[in-house]
Amino acid sequence: MDSQSHTEPQAIALTPEGPTIPALGVGTWAWGDSLFWSYGKEYTEADLQQAFKASVAAGVNFFDTAEIYGFGESERLIGRFLQQVNQPVFLATKYFPLPWRFSTKAVSETLTASLERLQLEAVELYQVHWPLDFFMKQKDLMNALANEVKQGRIRAVGVSNYSAQQMQEAHHYLSDRGVPLAVNQVQYSLLHRKVESNGVLDMARQLGVNILAYSPLAQGLLTGKYSTQNYQPPTGARKLDPRFSKQGLDKIELVLTTLNAIAQAHDKTPAQVALNWLICLGNVVPIPGAKNAHQARQNAGALGWRMTAEEHEQLGRVTRPWL
Repeated sequence: MDSQSHTEPQAIALTPEGPTIPALGVGTWAWGDSLFWSYGKEYTEADLQQAFKASVAAGVNFFDTAEIYGFGESERLIGRFLQQVNQPVFLATKYFPLPWRFSTKAVSETLTASLERLQLEAVELYQVHWPLDFFMKQKDLMNALANEVKQGRIRAVGVSNYSAQQMQEAHHYLSDRGVPLAVNQVQYSLLHRKVESNGVLDMARQLGVNILAYSPLAQGLLTGKYSTQNYQPPTGARKLDPRFSKQGLDKIELVLTTLNAIAQAHDKTPAQVALNWLICLGNVVPIPGAKNAHQARQNAGALGWRMTAEEHEQLGRVTRPWL
């Protein structure tokens, strides 16, 4: 039943001339973050190191971090892990334009600090975390990033959480400098399909921009771990999220049933199907989290196969309420 003959492209070019990354990455928001996540309690540095190694071994060698994750700890952890592997690894990090950082010099200094924590001379992708352009004009910000591309400290420029219009504007300013806009990183999953209805996906395709999809498993809702059968109240940050309540899970029962059926047909897990649905769209790279080797290997199982067009359409149909 597995459609190995219709394998999905394994890699995506960040920019026409730039680096090529796998069609799946790893999001590291939870790495080193004990404020929102339970780093240090439910999982440790050793667990994350195993997740890193297992991902790279499975060909998922693209990691997305940010200076704000764990207040620099996520970057520091990755910097240490990088020293322990010989295979090529592609890194993306982000600049957060906080109130006191309203100069182009601040962009350069923030990148320097990130590179020091990562123990690198350059990163494949540097992204603006949020479109807070009332602190610094978009044009000045994009020029500062273009300067870093010219200096070779970043190989591609991205944005995150940008609307279609903001993305178009960023693209325009970068184009003036001969630098392509590589990505817009946005929340995108079967249970959060707003990018299809708010113009972001269409604009990205029009401009040749890739979408990095964060929370592609809807914080775990699409893994099948949470369901109305054998209901257990969630722990940690999830207990505050109504989607994880019994009533919330009732609403997604049809989605989970459909995921399960497709998963069984291909000898995959519901999570692997949910990620494959995004990968099949073409210019979308999901970046699920992984806190241990098992989760890393699970995620990697979304690559190397392709659901049928009918299955893809069916999942699109049962998740229409989340458009």
